[in-house]
Amino acid sequence: MTTMRAAELGGPGQALRIVERPVPTPAADELLIAVSACGVCRTDLHVMDGEIPTHYPIVPGHEIVGRVIGMGADVTAFSIGQRVGVPWLGHTCGHCPYCAAEQENLCDHPEFTGCTRDGGYATHAVADARYCFPIPERFSDVEAAPLLCAGLIGWRALRMAGEGRRIGLYGFGAAAHVLAQVAVWQGREVYAFAKAGDVEAQAFARSLGCVWAGSSEEAPPAELDAALIFAPVGALVPTALKAVRKGGRVICAGIHMSDIPSFPYADLWGERVIRSVANLTREDGTSFFEMVEKSGLKTVTETFSLEQANVALERLRAGALSGAAVIVP
Repeated sequence: MTTMRAAELGGPGQALRIVERPVPTPAADELLIAVSACGVCRTDLHVMDGEIPTHYPIVPGHEIVGRVIGMGADVTAFSIGQRVGVPWLGHTCGHCPYCAAEQENLCDHPEFTGCTRDGGYATHAVADARYCFPIPERFSDVEAAPLLCAGLIGWRALRMAGEGRRIGLYGFGAAAHVLAQVAVWQGREVYAFAKAGDVEAQAFARSLGCVWAGSSEEAPPAELDAALIFAPVGALVPTALKAVRKGGRVICAGIHMSDIPSFPYADLWGERVIRSVANLTREDGTSFFEMVEKSGLKTVTETFSLEQANVALERLRAGALSGAAVIVP
């Protein structure tokens, strides 16, 4: 096959369009992947809307699952036919101060899948083999796709939250539905916050083991040890601060968020902490997939064809999904 199909974004504010392109040739350290499934992430909306730096035209999608059909001469960790996953962090420079300090998620010269290098809304993709992961066999391609960002970034956020027993999840979408199961498996109490009036999301959260589910405007029935914010809504930061105990942590888990409004210092006082999550490290991926094998978590998905990519994104924007959307090209 010499050509592939892709959903390409020409510029900010535009809709995706289906195009034909030559199948790329992998570089010495890259894999050529036949894409089986690609998850739809809120970051893809930020790419579409021009809210984060992006190289246009671009093929979005950074939750890629597929089979290796070609590889460069320097690749030794994978084999033809092997199933792999491709995450958001697509490459780092390896020599900046952050890379040298084992903080590759903060690299000064990174590349991001579906943002600065073409992603998985396509029949084929190339990826730096050093940043790919083998996928546990117990997951189908569609089930595995959301793990590559909703799972990985959520896992990093949960680790930053510390060992607290009571965890709040603000914005009950793809990431929260994975992390709720992980936290429950760890023996924690999970409190879920959804949009006011979204009784379906609240019921979904309770079905996954959350001890309480309500509106983001409500106070939980107990003080939280930590709150993880997945919705890109800055106003939730002061709200979450009021919900956590002294010494509690508020973790902002998105790559983009609207402005945080001012709030009284008293709400932060008591050694409360606000912290953001930036990208992921390969160690996050290794530890996450080791945990996944033990936890028994399941992903809830809804599938869309490549031609329906715009529909999937608008469903995500409207909050009209339970679990995660996945494109099957």
